[in-house]
Formats: sequence, C-alpha cells, structure tokens
Amino acid sequence: MDGFSPPMEAPRQPIGDKPPRVETHDQSRLLTLMRDEGPMSRVELGERLGLPRARLAAEVNRLAELGLVESGGPAASRGGRRSTLVGLSSSLRLLAVDIGATSVGVAVTDPYCEVLEHLVEECEVRSGPVAVLDRAVALSTLALAKVPGRLLAAGIGLPGPVSFREGMPVAPPIMPGWDRFPVRDRLASQWGCPVTVDNDVNAMALGERHAGVARSLDDLIFVKVGTGIGCGILLGGRVYRGVAGTAGDIGHIRLDDFGPACACGESGCLEAYFGGAALARDALTLARSGRSEFLAESLSRHGELSARDVALATGAGDFAAVNLVREGGRRLGQVVASLVSFINPGMVVIGGGVARLGHQLLAEVRSSVYRRSMPLATGNLPIVLSELGDLAGVIGAAWTASERAFAVTT
Repeated sequence: MDGFSPPMEAPRQPIGDKPPRVETHDQSRLLTLMRDEGPMSRVELGERLGLPRARLAAEVNRLAELGLVESGGPAASRGGRRSTLVGLSSSLRLLAVDIGATSVGVAVTDPYCEVLEHLVEECEVRSGPVAVLDRAVALSTLALAKVPGRLLAAGIGLPGPVSFREGMPVAPPIMPGWDRFPVRDRLASQWGCPVTVDNDVNAMALGERHAGVARSLDDLIFVKVGTGIGCGILLGGRVYRGVAGTAGDIGHIRLDDFGPACACGESGCLEAYFGGAALARDALTLARSGRSEFLAESLSRHGELSARDVALATGAGDFAAVNLVREGGRRLGQVVASLVSFINPGMVVIGGGVARLGHQLLAEVRSSVYRRSMPLATGNLPIVLSELGDLAGVIGAAWTASERAFAVTT
C-alpha cells in the first residue's frame, strides 16, 4: 500500500552553519535521485532504489534531521491512504561561478540547480587570481543576500586547463598569474563549504545536458567559441577530462604550421584563426582596408572592434564579415568533424560569445561536419546552438557542486 509515510522526525539537535555531511551511500543515492527527478513518495523512492521500508525510513528521517530533505505535498494516489512527497529542502542553496576571459558570472540555485539569482559583470581574467576571485566573492555575497538560505556547496568554472582533483588551474594560456593558484582552497575557506573547480567548457556541457537542448543525452560534445575555443566531452553522462584534465582543448589544435601566432605561444592554432581575439583582429583589417564599410563605420564610432561587431555586420549582410564568419566556421567544422568521427556523439552543441554569430556560423559548421565525417556518424546527429546561453556555465557548475555535496565523504 502507499500509506507508508510516517512523519519525519524533527532534528534532535540544532544543525550549525557548517554544511551537513552525507553519511551513507543510500543517502547519497536518495539525494541524487530527488535532485534529478524532483520530489517523490517514500514508496517511489524505495522502489526506484530497491531499499527495504525500514532502511528507507531510517535514511529519510536522518536526512530530515540533517536538514537536507523535507516533506512536500500529497503524492499521487496509488490506492489506500495517500502518502506525502519527500523532496530536497527548499532552504538549501548552491553557489556557482563562471569566470570567462572578460567577465565573471555568479548564480545562486536551489538544490535542484534551478537558478534563483544571476549576476554578471565585466572582469578581465588577466587581472590575476586575487583580484578576480575577490570580485567573484563580492558578487556571491550580493547574490546570496537576495536569496538567503543554507549554502551547501559551490562550483566554479575557469577558462583554461584545470586539475579537477587539486582544484587549481594548470598553465592556462590566457590566465597569467593563475598557474597552480589554489582556487578551491581559497574559496572553500571564504565560503565555508565544499568547492569544486573545473574547466568552464566542462561546466557548460553539463549545464546543457541537465537543463538545456541536450537534456538527458549521455554522449555529447559542447563547443565553446569565445575569447578562446574549448570543448566539453560527455561520455556516459559524465565529463571526460583525461589524465591531466586537458581533454577537449581543441582551440590549440594546429591547422597550419605557418598560421597566425596564438596566445599559447605556438602558431596556426584553431583559436588563432577563429577565437574572439582573432575575429577582432581580422575585423580591424577589413575595416582599415575599406573592404567592410559596416566595420569601418563601427571602428570610426567606437575606436575598436570586437567579435560582437562582426556579428552585427554579419546580421546586416556585410559581405566581407559574412565571408569572415564562413571561413572561421569552416575551420571550426574541420576540427569538430574529427571529434565526431572519433567519439560518435549524440549531439554537438555550440555556445559561447562568438556563437552569437548564429545560424551563419552554424550552417558552415554543419556543412563541414556532414561533408567530412562518416554518414553513419552524422545520419542522426543534431548540431545546434546552445539553448542556455550565459546560464549554461553556472548551471553546470552548480550541478558539479551538488555532486560533491551529495557524495559520501570520509
């Protein structure tokens, strides 16, 4: 019968400000299931996880004592007395930080990784770790003040190679002064909760998988085209980071030994051809040579050009800008085609600031991938633009933080 729903016990002792620790693997499984699928009745939880009634009751009551779950409304009737739903505590909060090359975004989410507050401001990652992380902490204080609650864990995405195990960036090309800076330890001491640190593209891939266009797909590629170019790879629903955490660093795949100089110190990298800085460089050339009237006018008004100006010029039908995007999309598609042939994903998602070039870029990438990859790999392969935009990174960072918070710690 579905009438098995004794009331949750009240906490036997006050729980302090320190985040609670998950004590058993069954508690971890319960929390993860509720995060993924929402509140459920005790009977449903027991059936899904194969737990006996007594064991389930003990674990749910202990989670209630810890302040991690709470009773919700009545569950759907399955005959007999209706039980109540059990869900994650509405007072729990996850903090997510998305640091880009030129911006910092901070979000506060509920335990289901739904964004409650999101703040973004311009900030140069080249300012160094102390200045940038101080801004992230200040923004997080503002965001948490707007949606107060109990901070459970935090996640942060960085625009460069990251040692996930150590919680620090390692030799990031566009982040001077950040090499092996203890990001996780510094923020954990300030926020007083567990902190996870990952590459920003991995976080964006997770965000799209759990809340965006790639919802519930286990195998996908997320390509971020911003100031730099990177790729998040999900295999079997989990991020593939490689041995040292550098998997997916496609921006530094060399296309031409004699190509333009790249920020990594090499030449001819994909990023040197089609990253945000490369687009701004080529746009400046088009404007000064008179080949693009639109970009020349933009340069005259603002004194500088960016990838955003290229997007505006493309939208206005400027011939030179359109060709610039097509050429960049062709090169990007060339690299993505190799990934598709190697990994055989279920979807390719393209995001990041330069992805605002939109369907002109998407058409070139699709054309290149479909032309270069095997028909069996591309026959049912969607190649789409990100659905979440700026939220992808913070949702993914929150998701990674929840994984840490709901895991058994020793």
